[in-house]
This record gives sequence, structure tokens and C-alpha cells, in this order.
Amino acid sequence: MRFNKAKAVSQRPDVLVLEDDASLRSNLATNLRSAGLAVVEAETCEDAVRLVREEGPSVIVTDLNLPDGNALGLLPRLRRIDAAIAIFVITAYGTIDVAVRAVKGGAENVLTKPIDVGALVTGVRHAIDERGRVQTGMRPRITTGPFMSTSPAMRGIEAQVERLRDADCSVLILGETGTGKSVLARRIHRVGARGAKPFVDVNCAGLSRELVESELFGHERGAFTGAQATKEGLFDSANGGSLFLDEIGDIDLAVQPKILKVLEDKRFRRMGDVRERAVDVRLLAATHQDLLDAIENKTFRADLFYRISTVTITIPSLKDRPEDVLPLTRHVLGGLGAGDVDIADDARDVLLAHPWPGNIRELKNVIERAVLLRSGDMIQAEDLRFDTRGSKPVVTVDRSPDTMKDLEREHIVRTLTRENGRVEAASRVLGIPRSTLYQKLRTYQIDVSKLRKGGGTGGDPGDEPGA
Repeated sequence: MRFNKAKAVSQRPDVLVLEDDASLRSNLATNLRSAGLAVVEAETCEDAVRLVREEGPSVIVTDLNLPDGNALGLLPRLRRIDAAIAIFVITAYGTIDVAVRAVKGGAENVLTKPIDVGALVTGVRHAIDERGRVQTGMRPRITTGPFMSTSPAMRGIEAQVERLRDADCSVLILGETGTGKSVLARRIHRVGARGAKPFVDVNCAGLSRELVESELFGHERGAFTGAQATKEGLFDSANGGSLFLDEIGDIDLAVQPKILKVLEDKRFRRMGDVRERAVDVRLLAATHQDLLDAIENKTFRADLFYRISTVTITIPSLKDRPEDVLPLTRHVLGGLGAGDVDIADDARDVLLAHPWPGNIRELKNVIERAVLLRSGDMIQAEDLRFDTRGSKPVVTVDRSPDTMKDLEREHIVRTLTRENGRVEAASRVLGIPRSTLYQKLRTYQIDVSKLRKGGGTGGDPGDEPGA
């Protein structure tokens, strides 16, 4: 008999398990219940949508492919009902390219079959804990998340976000394309008082005046040619939460005073409507442009700039923080369900030497492609391809032995210095076993004691060879 209705529970469920394979669904639900979690089960996308509305689970664990659709189409529907819900997608190894799109679409994580139940339970508990902190006013803890940063610059940004958790001001995020501005905006939203409310984002680049005005403020039927029905704007959708305007520097000059009015008066009009509507939205904005230059060139209003830049955060480019490249790579692999894939030494050399003009976005694309192209359980240098056609291996630096050894030695010294000479901590940052790091210390004749503050001999327990 097919399973068509969800099993009800008297309390609000922690987890909704969405899986059409009855055996796998039952197994997942049993393991989650054994961990003390309240679980409901569903077989179809429509059942899941209904249950999210009626039961309000904190987490969904869903198979990628379902009888009436797939997780890629379901994600946005669930986010519209509950913006804070955490979604874990289950996929087979052969569908990892689709899983990449699931992560980009907002999935919390991707789990590869066969499922590591321990890792699933840990991830679900963490997601429930974070949601609970939001609902009790504690707000989520800062986690490394997609930045996975060890560099001083990014640690400084983390500290700045932490200080903003009790603020409700506008924030302007500056940085090159691909540095993670939208990810940082979402994090600022999540840790703030509005974290359980909607987070709505729009990329303003290339939008005409009419289109951006319609998107932001909405319109009434007949407001302009083609407006055949009333449309709610993004300020409406974000009411109570945060609205993120990516590439705000591209917004038409004629629309800018209308945005300023909303921020100052907390009221706006839809296109074609005479009525004013009240709205309560926190504005987050980002741009790769120099807005002060834009003000001089009269393409951006000074009053709007000062209104949106109460706090300004600048994200450095990836080439200026090479120590983040390998931790970011490991994070990308984990998000793809490929956390057990190793990286060969020559591939590490290429990753560290590349200037990353596309920043984190480029890194993610390179790693995603390498996961698909690799022939074994290890990514080799020849798997790393930079051009979008995927036809040429990366050849961006002098790969002579001396050059690569100097580069690796410099990277190890920089990491150890930042970690105050703690070998165990440095090995975690570098993504290599402690024994391998000790071998490299001997090879490059690096004296760890000289890298500790004050030149002391202290370090983490176990920071000795063979410990």
C-alpha cells in the first residue's frame, strides 16, 4: 500500500522526512526518533507543502527526486511558507551535479547515499538549535558557514557581524563580484532580531527603471502597459524582515528618492496607486562600485548613500587572503556531499597560487567541476579547469619545483604564525594530517618555536611528533 498521508504527532514536529521509498523513509524516521526528535513523514511534494503550513517543522529531510516533482522545485515553495526552515537534500552520487544546484537554491546541506545517520542527526540538531535561538530572542551563533575563514580580515568581519546582532541599522556591503556579499547579507539577517522573518533579495544590475520600480514597490492593475493584474512588491514581501538590494549602485537615479522615502517614512505607494502602505523593513545593500565616485558623477544620490551606509563592511578579495582558499575548498566539497574527496598536493599548489579573479564564486565553480571530472577519490591538478568550456587545465603560475616549494613554505609559515606556532591547529587550517605537517617542517627547516609569540615553547597538548 502506498503511503499518502503524513503521520501526525501531538507536538510541533522537529523534522519532516520527505521520501517516496517507504523503507528508507521509515529507517530515517526511526533513527531520528531514536535521537529524541519528533518526526512526521510524507511521500509527495504536495504533502510536504501542506505539512509545512499545518505542522511547522523546523527541518525538512527530503529526497532529491519525488513522485510529483523534485527538491529543486520544492525549495522556493517551502521558503515562501517559512523562510527560516532548514532543508537537507538526499541524493545519490550520480546526481551530484543536480545537488550543486540544490545547495545554490538554498538547501542547508546535501547528504549522499548511503546516509551517515550520525552526521544527519548532528546537522538536524544544530539547525533546530539555531532556529530555537532565533525564536527565543537569543539569535543564532556565528558559525564559519560558507566563508570558512581563517584570515585576520575575515575574522574581523565575523566580529563586526557579531556586534551587529543587537542593531537594526542599514548595512552596506562592499566587495568585488563573487566575494560573498549576498551570503554575508543573509548572515547579518539571520543573527539579528529579524532572523525568523523574511529575507528577500533582488539583484538590481541591469534592471530598467520601470522593472526595478515594479519589483520593489509592486503595481496595480493597469499601472502600465502589460500590467494585467495587481502585483505585490518586494517591500511588501519583506515586511517585518530584511530586504537585500544587491548591486544597489545600478538602480536608476529616478527610483532612488523613492527608496529613500521608504527608509525614512516607512511608507510607500505601489505604481498606479494613490494609497500609502506602511512597511517595516531593514535594508541591507551591496555593490562592487565606488559609490562616492558615483555621487561625484551624479549617478547616485548622496542622501541615499548616507542613509544606507550606517555601517559599511568591505569584504577583501580572495587573492588578498590565500589562507582561506583551502578551508573554503573543504567547505565546498562538504556541501557537495563530497567531503571524503581528498586534494592532491599538486592540486593544492594550483589552488593556492591562482589569483582568483572571480573570487569565491570562481572557486566554487572550479571545485564543482573538479568533483565531476575526477577519476578517483582525489582531485588532481589536471582536474582543476578555469575556463568555462572545461577544455584546458589550469596553467596560471610558474610551476617549477623551487617556486612551488617557496610558495608552500611561505603558506605554512604564515599559517603557523597566525596560529601562534600550534601545529595541531595549523594542520587543521591547512587541511593536512599533523604527521604530514611535521614532515614538511623538517623538509623546509621551519623552527616552530620562533613563530610563537615571545618565542616560547608552549603549544597545544599533543603538538609534538608522535603524540
